[in-house]
Amino acid sequence: MTEQSTTPDVRRVDARHRYEILVDGERAGLTAYRDRDDRRVFFHTEVGEAYAGRGLASILIEQALTDVRASGMRIVPVCPYVAKFLKKHDEFADITDPVTPEVLQWLEGQLKR
Repeated sequence: MTEQSTTPDVRRVDARHRYEILVDGERAGLTAYRDRDDRRVFFHTEVGEAYAGRGLASILIEQALTDVRASGMRIVPVCPYVAKFLKKHDEFADITDPVTPEVLQWLEGQLKR
């Protein structure tokens, strides 16, 4: 079994509306979002198969949500993984808004662009 040689690096890529997690300089995964006013709506998270089982999705989401807090924004967890993460990490409950039909309709319109 090989050890991870470096600490994963999470970065926000505003032009692509996502946060990426890098391992040894290679993108291992991402979580995608769209901003609606003061809310960051997370709708998709993925980690490549080659990087599965390392806890990278959890690291990615934790750092992304920490960034949202630092930005003074709120979280809307449309993505099932983000919603699951939030159930285990109530330290983000104060900045989490519910997923509503209105948000889902808005997001669908955003993603068709």
